[in-house]
Amino acid sequence: MKKLRSSSVVEIIDETNSWPDLDSLEKVLNHYLVDLSIEQDVTVVLCDDDFIRELNLEHRGLDEATDVLSYPLHEPDDVNMPVVSHLGDIFISVDTAAAQAKDHQLSVTQEVLTLAAHGLTHLRGFDHPTEEAWHPFHEAQKHVLRLAGDL
Repeated sequence: MKKLRSSSVVEIIDETNSWPDLDSLEKVLNHYLVDLSIEQDVTVVLCDDDFIRELNLEHRGLDEATDVLSYPLHEPDDVNMPVVSHLGDIFISVDTAAAQAKDHQLSVTQEVLTLAAHGLTHLRGFDHPTEEAWHPFHEAQKHVLRLAGDL
């Protein structure tokens, strides 16, 4: 299958207009993609609870905020889909990340990076619909975080 791109790019959209250091966040996320040999672009949208609640309601039928949502461009098992330059989109609620950061005793930046790793793990085709599926998903997520030295 022909590849359309030879490198990956992370685009970060800050819908909250509050993220203090987009360049550092972009650098770490690009590092994730390079270390995972992902040659497709990823968009990360930093948003608030209201924004992500609307997405959660529209796409999952859940009228509540959540921490992270991922939308792959196509399902990884779809062998008939040509390789394209965009892997998918990750939406992260900065509001929820800030609350979880306190619970997890992390900085908000560390929590956002953890949520980005979670979203990227979904985009790579991992899921955790059952307790049994959680372990391989969690191991794949920890691998992403270790690549950037965040654990």
